[in-house]
Amino acid sequence: MELVLTPDNPIPPGAVCLQVKTADGFLLRSMRARVTSPRGTVVILGGRADFMERYFETMRDFMSRGFCVASLDLRGQGGSQRLTSNPMRGYINRFEQYDEDVQSLMTQVVLPDCPPPYFAVGHSTGGNIMLRAIRQRNWFKKCVVVSPLLGLHYGAWPEPVARLLTRVATILGVGWAYLPGQRRSPLSRKDFADNPLTSDERRWNRDFTALEKSPELGLGGPTYGWLRAAITSIDGLSRLKSAKDLRCPVLMVAAGRDLVVNTEAAYRFAARVPGVSLVAIPEARHEIMLECDEIREQFLAAFDAFVAATD
Repeated sequence: MELVLTPDNPIPPGAVCLQVKTADGFLLRSMRARVTSPRGTVVILGGRADFMERYFETMRDFMSRGFCVASLDLRGQGGSQRLTSNPMRGYINRFEQYDEDVQSLMTQVVLPDCPPPYFAVGHSTGGNIMLRAIRQRNWFKKCVVVSPLLGLHYGAWPEPVARLLTRVATILGVGWAYLPGQRRSPLSRKDFADNPLTSDERRWNRDFTALEKSPELGLGGPTYGWLRAAITSIDGLSRLKSAKDLRCPVLMVAAGRDLVVNTEAAYRFAARVPGVSLVAIPEARHEIMLECDEIREQFLAAFDAFVAATD
């Protein structure tokens, strides 16, 4: 499907919507947008249930700084091919499938058509996936992970119970089932008051204007399968401790009021792994790039300072 334009969320100038096909046969929606006299390219990867339109404003911010941009919707969400018969289920079998999505974006869109050097920006689940990528690949000059998925808040479930239940559910073949208490449909405008994602109502409503125009972009809550895959990936990243484990420097931007991912896990990662630095924005909720102007300006200042040494 094409990129979705709404009055308060213009498509980045010159953006082209592209379809890529993964090695295992999935069709993904991607995009790129170029600038004149580029400083390089920023590759943006959103979180679980995201779609590229949510990052149009941030893309324009990067483009105003002289960067081309590229992105995609991960398999199972946004405008990319879904993985279950019910398109609202937030499902994945293993995060290696997301690795294949990034590989496809890089080899089919970024490396052939976007100027180096390349910088990675990943939010939440996208941050986890970008960290996985720089374990194996030297595509990126630097990597920024925002509210990275390195630990979770399990709510009423003690973590050992959550781990056991997800393991049992996937062994029994019901990994496609929603986690208890999770939504069967996407969030909506009326959910702003109690949301843990952003304090900015204007940006919240802007994103739901796109979703109302193209409801097929939406996704419901996570399943046992998604959570089991996320835990497995988190555990793998938690074992990193050497400067050789990551192929480029990393900046973590953490949200001080994050109720979705465990910010303490990001602090531990940054303290343990050489080449990783961390900046915290105390008043930010989980979706820092979709927060109020003051918080977004802090994020962009951190990005600017981090990439400046590469110019």
